[in-house]
Amino acid sequence: MLVGHYSAAFLAKAAEPRVPLWALAVAAQLLDVVWALLVLLGVEHLRLDPSLPSNPLDLYDMPWTHSLAAAVVWSVLAGALASRWLASARAGAVVAATVASHWVFDWLVHRPDLPLWPGSAKLGLGLWDHPAWALALELSLLLFGVVVWACARIESGRKTAG
Repeated sequence: MLVGHYSAAFLAKAAEPRVPLWALAVAAQLLDVVWALLVLLGVEHLRLDPSLPSNPLDLYDMPWTHSLAAAVVWSVLAGALASRWLASARAGAVVAATVASHWVFDWLVHRPDLPLWPGSAKLGLGLWDHPAWALALELSLLLFGVVVWACARIESGRKTAG
């Protein structure tokens, strides 16, 4: 999942307009940002397997960013930071939910490489193995998020004008 993650940012922006869209976009990709850093530091690991359909990444070791337990921890941390930064518990909850959505969306497309906690069995529905369906899902999610956000903006404009 790549662009589909941004649907969560648009949905979150519709739910809590005070949070900047750029911050929600970072929140939607936070697990991948931290994952890239941990891969570069040698803490988490991947290998390339060109025989895999659509996506050649074999993401065999990413317990500190892409386990469900780690996603919850990163979500709570990001939510607490946002709550403090924006002086709003609601904003913090929306940011936390945006971060957490990453794991759910990844579960849809990833092959079984997402642990529940470090060392546990791994989950993933493997939609990446069906590229046309994966692309359709990503684009549908993004379009849905943008439409909901646009409708919320239109509605808030009506309330302001009326």
